[in-house]
Amino acid sequence: MKRLKLVPLAHLMLFVLLFLGVALADRDAEIRDLKLEKEKLNSEIQKLNRQIASTDSMLKADDSRYKTLTQRYKADTERRRSEIDTLNNKIQAFAGELQTERNKQARAKNRSDNVAAKRKALRAELAGISKKLETQVAETLPWERESRLDRVKSLTRDIESGNASEEEAFSRLKSLIAEETKFGDEVAIINSPLTRKNGELKASILRIGNQWMVYSDENGTVFGTLVRKVENGKVNYDWNEDLNLEERAAVRLAIDVKQAKKPPQIVNLPVSLSVVGGER
Repeated sequence: MKRLKLVPLAHLMLFVLLFLGVALADRDAEIRDLKLEKEKLNSEIQKLNRQIASTDSMLKADDSRYKTLTQRYKADTERRRSEIDTLNNKIQAFAGELQTERNKQARAKNRSDNVAAKRKALRAELAGISKKLETQVAETLPWERESRLDRVKSLTRDIESGNASEEEAFSRLKSLIAEETKFGDEVAIINSPLTRKNGELKASILRIGNQWMVYSDENGTVFGTLVRKVENGKVNYDWNEDLNLEERAAVRLAIDVKQAKKPPQIVNLPVSLSVVGGER
């Protein structure tokens, strides 16, 4: 009976041992699996740590790069701001210089306009004087009158057309006035054919300024004096040959003295022989 009872117990013990062995084997396998899982996890952790470290390094590099770029940006911004300020200062200075130059040009233009206006007024004044001189020459004694009048008219045309500058016009006008002044002061005589109402003859024509103009023919038989007449506002000249003995003698004496046929002397010419006093 005891033997029979021990056998099942042994079997039971054996079963328990077998079960424990199997259980332990399973535990060992599980432990190995866990170890493998742990190693795998450790490997993953190390990999992640390396990735994290790499990421940290990249972040640090990015941060450093960001700081560097930020510093560069700030420095570049400051430099550009400084350049812009400098450029603005230059622009303002240039604008000031430009405005100054514009003011100078405006003043120069005003001066030029004033000079042009004065020159225009002077040109008009010179043209007016020249026209007055034309009128005076046209009414003077017929002694080279056409050539004298042509010179004055030529000056007037040049002044009005602008072909003569104000300086040239003034100089020419001054010269013409001097010539006319000389014409009014000089005593001249010519031997020339003379045409009058009674035909043509050879005569000695004496001019004393612009007050007397008389003639005697080559034979000393015909005498005349130039008379100024105003008809309808127009000046005309004509020869008066109706002279008395005193007037004829005065004309002959004056011509002889001028031609050196008589010694130099003062000749009294009657007022009636003057251009304005000889009209009968």
